Amino acid sequence: MSNFDSHTLGEGDLTEFGYKQELNRGLSTTDLLIYGLVFMVPIAPWAIYGTVYNEAKGMVPLVYLIGLVAMIFTALSYAQMSRAFPIAGSVYAYVGRGMHPKLGFIAGWTILLDYLLVPTLLYVFAAESMSGIFPAVPKWAWILVFLAMNTAINYVGISFTAIVNRLFLTAEVLFIVIFAVMAIVAIAHGTGGAHVTTKPIFDSANFSAPLVGTALSIAVLSFLGFDGIATLAEESKGGHRSAGKAMIGGLFLVAFFFISQTWLAGMLIPNTTSFPEAEAGNAFFDIVGKISNNGWQIAFLAMNALAVGIANAVAAQSATSRLLFSMSRDGQLPRFLAHVNTRSKVPERAILLVAGITLVLGLFFVGQIGLITSLVNFGALTSFLLLHLSVMTYYGVRRKSRNVVLHWVGPVIGFLIIGFVLWNAEPAAKIGGLAWLVIGIGVLAYYSRKGIGILPEHRADAADTADAAEAADTSQVATAGFRTAADRKG
Repeated sequence: MSNFDSHTLGEGDLTEFGYKQELNRGLSTTDLLIYGLVFMVPIAPWAIYGTVYNEAKGMVPLVYLIGLVAMIFTALSYAQMSRAFPIAGSVYAYVGRGMHPKLGFIAGWTILLDYLLVPTLLYVFAAESMSGIFPAVPKWAWILVFLAMNTAINYVGISFTAIVNRLFLTAEVLFIVIFAVMAIVAIAHGTGGAHVTTKPIFDSANFSAPLVGTALSIAVLSFLGFDGIATLAEESKGGHRSAGKAMIGGLFLVAFFFISQTWLAGMLIPNTTSFPEAEAGNAFFDIVGKISNNGWQIAFLAMNALAVGIANAVAAQSATSRLLFSMSRDGQLPRFLAHVNTRSKVPERAILLVAGITLVLGLFFVGQIGLITSLVNFGALTSFLLLHLSVMTYYGVRRKSRNVVLHWVGPVIGFLIIGFVLWNAEPAAKIGGLAWLVIGIGVLAYYSRKGIGILPEHRADAADTADAAEAADTSQVATAGFRTAADRKG
C-alpha cells in the first residue's frame, strides 16, 4: 500500500488540490460509516413496506437484495474516485477532475436536484408519520419543527452532528432488535399462521423478469445516501481510502438490515398476497400491532418519524450544504455560499440556504411523496452515469490502469444498470429532471461567459500548482490545483 493510500489526511492534502483546510477534520472512518447508515436509514423499509410488497408480489427482501447487487458497482466507482480526489465535492469533483470541469458542473447540478429534494422528501414522510400519531397537529407544523431542529444541529458543528448520528443509529438498531425478537417469538408460536418460509426472498410462482426492473427502481431510492459520505471527505481524519471503505461497508450493513427485517415481516403474513391501497402505507406498523400491542405500534411509528425527520434529514442537509460549498468555492455557484463559520467550521450560509429552500419545497410538496421521489431518482441516477464514465476516463484512459475489473468492467456494468433504471423512470421524473438540466446548462453558460468559476486544464507538475495556490486569494485558489497530486499518486 502506498503512502498516498494509507496516510492520515491533513491540510497538506488539500493544498495539493489548490484548496486550504477550512472545515473541521474531526470524523473517523467509523463516523463516516455511521453517517452513511443514518443517511440510508436502517428502518427505511417500515414506511414503504406495503407499497413495495404489492409491487414485488410479496418478495420485499428480494427487492433489496437486487438493489444491493445493483448499487455495489456504483459504490465501487465512488470508492475509486474518492481515493484519488478526497475533497468535499463528491461526484461534482470526481467528474470535473476525472473528465472535464464542465461535465463536473453538470454532475454536481444534477445530483443537487437529489440533495435539495431529499430533505424535503424526508420532512414530508416524517410529517405523514407524526400526523398518524397526532392527527390534530397540521403536517406543515411538523415540517417547521423538524427543520428548525436539524438546522440548529448542523449549525453547531460536524462533531455534534456525529454525536446525534450515533444516538439515532443506536436507537434504530435497538428497535430493529426489538422487532426481530417479537417476530421470532410470533413465528415460533405460529401467531396468525406465521411460519418459517423462504417465499419472501424468492417465490417461483410469482417471479418474473419485469419484477426485477420494478425492484431496481424501488431499491435504488432506498440505497441513496451512501454517496453522501463522499461530501464529508474534507472533514475526515482517516486515510484516502476512508470514505470508500465507509461507503461500501455502509451499503452492505444497511442491506443486511433491510433484508432481515422484511424477511421476518414476510413470514408474519404468509397468506397475504397484497395490501389494500388505503392500508399499504401503514402495513408494517399494522404487523407490529398484531404481534404486540397498540403501544408498541405507536412507538414504532414515532421512531420512524424521528429517524426520518431528524437523523436522516440532518445527514441530508449536511451533504447538500457541503456540495453547495464545494461548487461555490470553485466559483460554479455564487461565492457567498463558500463562507465557513470560523467558530463551528461549517459552511453556515449553505446550511441556511438549504433550510430555506427545504422550507418552501416542504410546504409546497406536502402530500405529494410520489412526485418528489421520482425527481430525486432522476438527479441521482444522472450523476451516477457520469461517475461511472469518470472512472473509465480517469483510470482506464488517462492513467492506463491495468485493473480491468475495477476500472472498466465494474463501471460498465454500473452504467448499464443505472441507465436501465433511468430509462424506465416515470415520465414526470424525466420531464422535471430535464427541465432542471436545462436550467443548469444556462447557469453553466452564464459563468462560462463571465470567465469565472470554470476550472482550468490541469497543471503539468506540483510546482506549478503550489505557486498558483500561493499566489491566488481564497476565492481563486480552487482553480490552481486541478488534477495534480492525485494524477501521480492515486
